[in-house]
Amino acid sequence: MSGSGTDEALGYEQARDELIEVVRRLEAGGTTLEESLALWERGEELARVCRTWLEGARKRLDAALAEESREEGAEEGAGS
Repeated sequence: MSGSGTDEALGYEQARDELIEVVRRLEAGGTTLEESLALWERGEELARVCRTWLEGARKRLDAALAEESREEGAEEGAGS
């Protein structure tokens, strides 16, 4: 199940939903140690994908806010 190339193609919602399912299965128990370890590793991969998506969204938001501030500053400077 490890193939970071395919994981990168996962959308945030897909990765989040699969991560929720992994957590449910781990909490439910009834899996062998090997299955639990595989689920844990998959959960770590999915959490990394979600974190990458969220960091990208934060950077885009910060860039948009910075651009908005620059535009407001330019408008205020033009009116003086």
